[in-house]
Amino acid sequence: MKAHIITIGDEILIGQTLNTNAAYIGERLSNINIDVRTSSVVGDDEGDILKEFDRCWKKNDLLVVTGGLGPTHDDITRKCIIKFFKTELIQNNDVLEDIKFLFEKRKREVTKVNVDQALVPKIAKVIRNSRGTAPGAWIEKDNKIFIVMPGVPSEMEKMMTSYVIPNLKEKLGVPEFTILRKTIYTTGIPESTLFEKLGDIEELLNGAGLAFLPSIFGVKLRITVKEKDEETAKNKLSEVEQKIISKAGRYIYSRDEEALEAVIGKLLKDRNLKLAVAESCTGGYVSNVLTNISGSSEYFERGIISYSNASKVEILRVNEDTLAEYGAVSIEVARQMADGVKSIAGADIGLAITGIMGPGGATAGKPVGLVYISVCDDKVCTAKEFRFGEDRLLNKQRTSQAALEMLRRHILGITQDE
Repeated sequence: MKAHIITIGDEILIGQTLNTNAAYIGERLSNINIDVRTSSVVGDDEGDILKEFDRCWKKNDLLVVTGGLGPTHDDITRKCIIKFFKTELIQNNDVLEDIKFLFEKRKREVTKVNVDQALVPKIAKVIRNSRGTAPGAWIEKDNKIFIVMPGVPSEMEKMMTSYVIPNLKEKLGVPEFTILRKTIYTTGIPESTLFEKLGDIEELLNGAGLAFLPSIFGVKLRITVKEKDEETAKNKLSEVEQKIISKAGRYIYSRDEEALEAVIGKLLKDRNLKLAVAESCTGGYVSNVLTNISGSSEYFERGIISYSNASKVEILRVNEDTLAEYGAVSIEVARQMADGVKSIAGADIGLAITGIMGPGGATAGKPVGLVYISVCDDKVCTAKEFRFGEDRLLNKQRTSQAALEMLRRHILGITQDE
């Protein structure tokens, strides 16, 4: 089955909003062996949308569309669907009840604009929206499938998992071959170095596929195997995975699509450890990420933003002489911050970060992107220097990821890289 993904919205076209929907949909469709050939973005223009519908409908078996289903004047996707399929809108009572329930839950009054969102294409099967007011639609015509969903990522993702993927699987039936994929998450190692560590790629893969997917947070390794039966595919996937682990295991933090902060949360919880964090240059970014995980109160004791030198001395008990001799951005101060926050919190582990995020603040010996991170417990106090780039926000993100990785290795007893 050949597929095309269309994302609708001026905000996507001009780069105001990142097109995460296409990436999510493409991955989910590929996982069930649907051949995603192309993807496109169209602005909020009726003529352009209809032309794109026509072009893509002719070339593909499946067309997946997101965006433009909201209640405002620039949400014209539904209008375009009616014209394209030469159908009409009818009220769907189930959708209307969903909207009323949602507004009652939020203690808001349902307006006519909201009621109108219960109007759906007559020829469509409705995809109900448990997270918003705009329903999706599933249309079958000429042995092809047209699917439209809201542009709000959380709403679209729920529809994909609960309705679209299960129904597409049913349509596809039993495949003539099995394709399995596995993604391994690494951090703290550049793409080129990781590639070298894996050695002879052809020998390692033995016919499987491997994609390197780098980002500021690390490199994902996506393994793909294609075999005649599921058992053979599983065995091949496991074989390649184990080879990668044997060569780069210390850099791997997840094989189950878990974020690094979730992995750390489990490690701390399983070991009954309490963590305290002291942040200077990251301004609470690490604490924010750690507390994004539900249940983090079981292991996250506190986070302190000690931005000024005075706060480092008054709250974290950093020695004034150390600050005067080495400066706030130094490995010595990082160690004292980590030990200080651990002590005052009564925690098992203290994590501390100090650095220069830029674009200002640099000196001759301390450039923008210089960061020191320290992790301390009752026995060991590790500290490390990092050199990042010149973009302030990227530096905060990369520093936070590096700090979390140092923490993971500390908990597991993995030697820190020099």
